[in-house]
Amino acid sequence: MDLQNTVKEALNALYHHPDDTVRMHADRYLQDFQRTLDAWQVADNLLHDPSSNLETLIFCSQTLRSKVQRDFEELPSTAFRPLRDSLNNLLKKFHKGHPKVRTQISIAVAALAVHVPAEDWGDGGIVKWLRDEMDSKPEYIPGFLELLTVLPEEVLNYKIAARPERRRQFEKELTSQMEVALNILTACLSISELKEQVLEAFASWLRLKHGIPGSVLSSHPLVLTALSSLNSELLSEASVNVISELIHYTASGSIDGVSTNVPLIQVIVPHVMSLKSQLSDSTKDEEDVKAIARLFADMGDSYVELIATGSDESMLIVHALLEVASHPEYDIASMTFNFWHSLQLTLTRRESYISYGNEACIEAERNKRLQVFRPAYESLVSLVSYRVQYPEDYQDLSYEDLREFKQTKYAVADVLTDAASVLGGDATLKILYMKLLEAVSGNGNNEQKEWRPAEASLFCIRAISNYVSVVEAEVMPQLMALLPKLPHQPELLQTVCLTIGAYSRWLDSASCGVTILPSVLDILMNGMGTSEDCAAVAALAFRHICDDCRKKLCGCLDGLFHIYNRTVSGEDSFKVPAEDSLHLVEALSMVVTELPLDDAKRALEALCIPVISPLQEAINQGPEILSKIPSRQLTVHIDRFAYIFRYVKHPQVVADAIQRLWPIFKAIFDVRAWDMRTMESLCRACKYAVRTSGRFMGLTIGAMLEEIQSLYRQHHQPCFLYLSSEVIKIFGSDPSCADYLKNLIESLFQHTTRLLTNIQEFTARPDIADDCFLLASRCIRYCPQLFIPSPVFPSLVDCSMIGITVQHREASNSILHFCSDVFDLANSSMGEQFVPIRDSIIIPRGASITRILVASLTGALPKSRVDVVSYTLLALTRSYGMQALEWAKQSIVLIPSTAATDLERSRFLKALSDVASGGDTNGLTVPIEELSDVCRRNRAVQEIVQEALRPLELNLVCVS
Repeated sequence: MDLQNTVKEALNALYHHPDDTVRMHADRYLQDFQRTLDAWQVADNLLHDPSSNLETLIFCSQTLRSKVQRDFEELPSTAFRPLRDSLNNLLKKFHKGHPKVRTQISIAVAALAVHVPAEDWGDGGIVKWLRDEMDSKPEYIPGFLELLTVLPEEVLNYKIAARPERRRQFEKELTSQMEVALNILTACLSISELKEQVLEAFASWLRLKHGIPGSVLSSHPLVLTALSSLNSELLSEASVNVISELIHYTASGSIDGVSTNVPLIQVIVPHVMSLKSQLSDSTKDEEDVKAIARLFADMGDSYVELIATGSDESMLIVHALLEVASHPEYDIASMTFNFWHSLQLTLTRRESYISYGNEACIEAERNKRLQVFRPAYESLVSLVSYRVQYPEDYQDLSYEDLREFKQTKYAVADVLTDAASVLGGDATLKILYMKLLEAVSGNGNNEQKEWRPAEASLFCIRAISNYVSVVEAEVMPQLMALLPKLPHQPELLQTVCLTIGAYSRWLDSASCGVTILPSVLDILMNGMGTSEDCAAVAALAFRHICDDCRKKLCGCLDGLFHIYNRTVSGEDSFKVPAEDSLHLVEALSMVVTELPLDDAKRALEALCIPVISPLQEAINQGPEILSKIPSRQLTVHIDRFAYIFRYVKHPQVVADAIQRLWPIFKAIFDVRAWDMRTMESLCRACKYAVRTSGRFMGLTIGAMLEEIQSLYRQHHQPCFLYLSSEVIKIFGSDPSCADYLKNLIESLFQHTTRLLTNIQEFTARPDIADDCFLLASRCIRYCPQLFIPSPVFPSLVDCSMIGITVQHREASNSILHFCSDVFDLANSSMGEQFVPIRDSIIIPRGASITRILVASLTGALPKSRVDVVSYTLLALTRSYGMQALEWAKQSIVLIPSTAATDLERSRFLKALSDVASGGDTNGLTVPIEELSDVCRRNRAVQEIVQEALRPLELNLVCVS
């Protein structure tokens, strides 16, 4: 009783106390209370207590539901009947009570049915028990109907801590009782006020997707009731849900499934088609129109393969879907978008026509169908293209509304690409260009106001750019000639710039491309001087132009450098943000790549001059000033070097440049090694220099490695490790580099293993762990001859065992990938000779490694990490066969039988045994997932398993 009063007081404080701190403490107390064993009795008592207020009833019903779902195993086996009877009494008590309370109790009973086998409920399981209860207590039927509705929904409710085998059994139990459930619902139809509730329950049972043939359902009273309700004055939401589920029901499974359901389809389709006229009925309630549109969309999505045959009957559905797509409300029109995509895939992919035999017949049938659907997709282009038009009040839109408008534009762009796949890009372009001409000619003199239709058409034209032929010669020249004449309204200019960028490949291929380029570059320069947003997209378009038209632009270097220098120097008339100026650096670098070697060398120097100057100035001010400069003032220039080194594909030229620049880089390394942001930027630039220059780097690479080796010991910057990874990739197999690479990796790994001595250090330094083990994997791949025999290898294996269970995703994944690379060493030609050394290190640690991996699968790592852990365990088992199986047995036997049964454990070991014997590795997936699920089914079980396996307390030190 004291505990009940405390819970009431806590609830009162939570909902009514003015002090936030008190409310927070009350909330924490109640959450902790819900995890206790006492919560069962207290929640049950308070629900039966007539004096409990609504807040108490809602909280206690939620608590009881949660306890049944997650903690049912806390109760003794004898508790089932008293608990069922108490819940049944509560269901009766609240059959006319607050809906939230009744729903929670119904879900609790349904969850109980998932846990408890059918035979414990009596002959026929919960469904027949429910029928008997309804027969004996007809006054409580509304409450029982809610239970009947939620029952099938619990099949896929993974909040319920049921074992996988029991979950599958529960689904079979419900399926076998589907006829009984539908008979109950049919009997309840005689109570007119319950019709909506009955139909909702019917829709819920249909989601099981099996049980009754379509031929039976086609004349079933529940189906006929739902169909007749479609034509009533007030459209029944429940009947729409039923018809929607019936449509999905008829299409579930294979094509044979559709054919067996033809009688039901023949009943449904005419009834839905009869609603078509209501789509355009302005007197109809919008929610009703939305419900009708949903049925047409469901038909389209479910019967798309039948519709794709192009029969007369299927075209009626297509025309109805076009009518839905034409609805002024976007939410309604967009319901069809998925159908147009699915239909496009069905019409265009070869697999749809395999049954037609030879290539000629396949192509003939494909062309015939594309021709049939051509008018529909032409109409669709016109229907959706106006939806991307900026609203008149676009400047007043909230952030959320603007985001929603952008999502609409992206969705329409996807529909247009579907249409272009069916019609061809050139034909779609013609339709959209005509709309652009209409928009431009409709402007008159009122340019500023009516830029919106032209912008919408241009957006659509840009959306299909990948589908327009690069040799298109009818519309594209006219379009490019029109662009300079459009008004320079900011939003329109942005779309013009993006369109120019999108058609860069056409500009390169077109015979008139050379004559058009100057005018489009002028537009982009205008864009760069208009606003930051406009300048950003103009810079992006400039990059596309330089990428695709680089050969044409080699003769225009002076003009390009003029644009580049104005941007990089931050000239006032250009408004390109520093981040977007990287597009111009990339653009010029790609053009420089096309130049002959001597010209490229001069051009690269010209690229570097405006970047070097500010850095040299900062260095010249001395170490004290350099150390105080904000990171951003340095990284903005260093990032430009990274882009130059990445995109100028002249190895010798870049190697010469980095040699000249090294004193500047070294000065920044020496003074700013403490500054993570600057070091990351500098290491990125060095990484791309190494990647592009390769073995042309010569002496510079030695100086660079010496620098980072020394600085890593003092400052522990993770980026020093990833720069070393790049060096290992390029130089790992070069015998002339062996000595300094061996020194590098031994120094870096030795220092890292001294840093990462426990799981707390891994948690505090996840970036170091991530980059360290990425580097280790690179060493296995590119220089195992330096890494595996070295004294740091065993230390790193021990270090990985400490860190596998770190919760940081990237760090954990890198460690697991390193482990699997070690286990898979024999798969590489370079690594095979070092297998004996590897075995001498792994075999003494094998039992511990396996136990850590089993612990990771069963709860030490999040569920999302199971695939990576599984692969690591698989690699271990493939490499060590029956020895690995023995290690796994030693771990699995530690898991208490209350957590995993003998059968569940033996299934897992059997699958592992098959892999150890060289069998199919795919057979391991399901047993691993099931063992993982069963050991995580609730917090208590997960804690028991981890307490038994103790992955963080294994003795990792004294390994001989």
